[in-house]
Amino acid sequence: HVQLVESGGGSVQPGGSLSLSCTVSGSPAYTLRTMGYYRKSPGNDCELVSSVDNRDTVYIDESVKGRFTISQDSAKNTIYLQMKTLSPADTAVYYCATAFDRSLQQAVGKYCSGGYNHFWAQGTQVTVS
Repeated sequence: HVQLVESGGGSVQPGGSLSLSCTVSGSPAYTLRTMGYYRKSPGNDCELVSSVDNRDTVYIDESVKGRFTISQDSAKNTIYLQMKTLSPADTAVYYCATAFDRSLQQAVGKYCSGGYNHFWAQGTQVTVS
């Protein structure tokens, strides 16, 4: 079965940097695999921050463009999210997710656990203060 293990996160002062990584295992056969990060902060819906697929198509939300960079190591089934110039508005629980033969949905609802045929990691806290 599909499993996602993410690492990274933590606390940093405004203007600082953090990195997240996420490794997927147990993938079924696929033509398209998309991996990415969502985030959930109190009072807000779960939002897609950035994603990349196995064709190297990248999505990045306007709110983090120029500050966050997503990359992947296909051989390791791992993605990386480098976050720079962090602000308190970036404080959230960040969830790695993957979907097969489809893109990650931009809207998955209030919680980072939905989306059609999406698989989720446990989430990691990022605090900027």
